Amino acid sequence: MMLPKYAQIYEVGPRDGLQNESQYIATSVKIELIERLANAGFTHVEATSFVSPKAVPQMADHAEVMAGIKRKKGVVYPVLVPNVRGMEAALKAKAQTVAVFAAASEGFSLKNINCSIKESFVRFAPIIQMAQKTNIPVRGYVSCVVGCPYEGDIAPSAVAKVASELFKAGCYEISLGDTIGVGTPEQVRSMLEAVMKVVPAERLALHFHDTHGRALDNIRLGLEMGIQVIDASVAGLGGCPYAPGASGNVASEAVLSMLHELGIETGIDLADVTDTARFISSHLGRLPSA
Repeated sequence: MMLPKYAQIYEVGPRDGLQNESQYIATSVKIELIERLANAGFTHVEATSFVSPKAVPQMADHAEVMAGIKRKKGVVYPVLVPNVRGMEAALKAKAQTVAVFAAASEGFSLKNINCSIKESFVRFAPIIQMAQKTNIPVRGYVSCVVGCPYEGDIAPSAVAKVASELFKAGCYEISLGDTIGVGTPEQVRSMLEAVMKVVPAERLALHFHDTHGRALDNIRLGLEMGIQVIDASVAGLGGCPYAPGASGNVASEAVLSMLHELGIETGIDLADVTDTARFISSHLGRLPSA
């Protein structure tokens, strides 16, 4: 299959990457990280999460982060919102785009957001309604699209059902996450074939963790199947507090390097991203993953 000429990398490091860090990260560092990524050429930099500080202490400074960043023209700074209270706070912080989380696994849904898959859609409905009233786009995440730490393999039909519900509810884009990084290209193909029957490829994004070193292969497969949006995290930051054993997200610099080698344009400066990976890694006291 043909590869696209252009792909968008949706940078999730400041939110999905940092939320799993136990050490304190200063608000000023988070703001500089976001601004560096925007200046490197990313058009979407997921900034923070409007969750309870008790649930995710690292994101307790969400309002301060949103108030502190110098918003660059042409760049969107999405935020995650788990409930109406979070949505109200996000609106107050002048969020441009919000995201909601669902899962293809009942076990993971209960661990991650403390409700069943069906209950999660009841919870998200008022968020989406509030967003539509204020003309704010909503992105939907689906976790555990290949495997779950509690249930094992996940049926492609289960992923398609959740993705379809999010799409019908009004999400402009559905990000498909291999939360524990177990997917093989064969499994990913089966999953994408099922999902693409109910959600068009141009409304899908890929979100892979690199636990077993297959993230780039899976991303290339998705590109060949017509998907052009890839979630990635600078320096490979992240994991998931509710997915034991999951390693970080695939590194943005690794994805960029592969795309540029394939002749796929991104509009992003790889050298700047590599410098940014060094910057945040130095604050975390470790080397970048890529």
